[in-house]
Amino acid sequence: MAEVLILTEDVFLSAAMTEHPQGGRRAGGSAPLHGAGDVPKCAGAGSPGVDRRRSAGPGNLGTLVRSAEAFGATGMILLPGTVSLWNAKTLRASSGSAFRLPVLALTAEAAFTALRDQGLRIVAAVARDGDSEADLHGPSALLIGNEGSGLPEAWIAQADARVTIPFTGAVESLNAAIAGSVLLYDAMRQRLKAKTMDQGRT
Repeated sequence: MAEVLILTEDVFLSAAMTEHPQGGRRAGGSAPLHGAGDVPKCAGAGSPGVDRRRSAGPGNLGTLVRSAEAFGATGMILLPGTVSLWNAKTLRASSGSAFRLPVLALTAEAAFTALRDQGLRIVAAVARDGDSEADLHGPSALLIGNEGSGLPEAWIAQADARVTIPFTGAVESLNAAIAGSVLLYDAMRQRLKAKTMDQGRT
């Protein structure tokens, strides 16, 4: 049963966190809670999980959550230093995906242990010297870092493979959310291609 409150425009605007709110409705509720036991949902079942280090902004994280759901990821793990999933801008950028995709926060040690225990192949996204055609069709976890500082070398060293997105032009790197989205799409494409080939053999 939801409680409905009708507010005056002044009161509504005082509660809004955006400069030009669209108006009409606002909602409050309890955030879904996930724990270490949810790691299989977040990074397994034949789909890539996303192990996210830091976001340059809440919009990056929200966009990545939305892309993760769109391209079939089973969940996301947030590591220390990541902006809160429940930041208003993150939620807005996720377009509702934050409430549907399992997302949990773990320490780096707990995350790597959980991913290994689930038998996932860990793939680190790096700006250069990675494989531009990395195998992402099997159960895997993508490590995506901040576009400014990237992933810590210690974490990259623990990965089973490194992937780099090739591009032309003078830009030095891609936005973290865009890079993650490109890799998530490629993982989905590879899985669909493998599934089609398997069906063709039967």
